Amino acid sequence: MNDILSIRLIVSGKVHGVFFRQSTCEKAKALGLTGFVMNCDNGSVLIEAHGPPEKIEALFTWSQRGPILANVNSVERVEIPSINLDGKFIFRK
Repeated sequence: MNDILSIRLIVSGKVHGVFFRQSTCEKAKALGLTGFVMNCDNGSVLIEAHGPPEKIEALFTWSQRGPILANVNSVERVEIPSINLDGKFIFRK
């Protein structure tokens, strides 16, 4: 079993203007994940995360509800090749 899992999540719903990116970054850092989060022009949020499978699953579960002001309608999940981000989780505008 691979000790690193990488996923791309596209979160749809009321996810802009509700601190979704900031909250995702905080959650991912707390879980020890690397990756990034950014708003998309279509109103969704894109998350790419890399780390131990159990930590990735925790982020995925969290993303299905997000921060308190968010209203998540769906989360599309795709496994992707792992990349090295020097131990950082960042958010992009």
